[in-house]
Amino acid sequence: MQSQPPFTALAAVYDAIMADVEYDHWADFVLTYARDGGLEARSALDLACGTGGLTRELLAAGLRVHGLDGSAEMLRVARGRLGPGVALSVGDLRTFDLGETFDLVTCVFDSLNNLLTPADLGAALARARAHLHPGGLLACDLNTRIGVRDLWEGDAVEGLARTPDGREVHYHWSHHHDAEADLGVVQALCRVQDDRGGWEEFVEVHRERGYDPADLEPLLRDAGFDRWEIVEYPDYAPPSPDTPRVWVFAWVGA
Repeated sequence: MQSQPPFTALAAVYDAIMADVEYDHWADFVLTYARDGGLEARSALDLACGTGGLTRELLAAGLRVHGLDGSAEMLRVARGRLGPGVALSVGDLRTFDLGETFDLVTCVFDSLNNLLTPADLGAALARARAHLHPGGLLACDLNTRIGVRDLWEGDAVEGLARTPDGREVHYHWSHHHDAEADLGVVQALCRVQDDRGGWEEFVEVHRERGYDPADLEPLLRDAGFDRWEIVEYPDYAPPSPDTPRVWVFAWVGA
């Protein structure tokens, strides 16, 4: 079995496994919050856009969208999904510089948890801030510490999915919490039917650090955001101590 870097081999089967992810509801959640705050966004930067799930929903809502991701493999899938007219860039969340600004910056599906130190997360927040117009909004979600510690009931998920061309994908993803490093570790094992009826197997190891609201607030302040709100999905309620995932809405002053 081949061990692969995160989000490389997985790119080819990611959309099949994640077919039930509610990107449309997430987009509505973000755009509703923006409108209620007085922002009618016309342009968006979708960070860690992956295969373009949220990017596609923002495009459908009429926004001009630029997608950025650290994985060229995921972006190749996004290009096929979104077509040639959408700007897509390979970039590091901590250091990217596109030379333009946007009304809205998004980063969803706990992508920021892949930044394993507060310094790295702070750098990514500062780069997001630098790419926002005055009056612009950052919208992102993060798993909290308890969310990373107790990611899945039974610490595993498994199932069968099918790619668009009909190939079977068997997956078994296991999770454990590394208490010493305070990281969640996911071993993503996939067994994929090939074109000849045989099988290919690979495994990717993904690591996440959880961030609580108390961890996030000084990082948002240091990144240059003027005000922010940390809430639960889907009702925008304040998070409780046992909330597994929070959404951050952070504003740049006009």
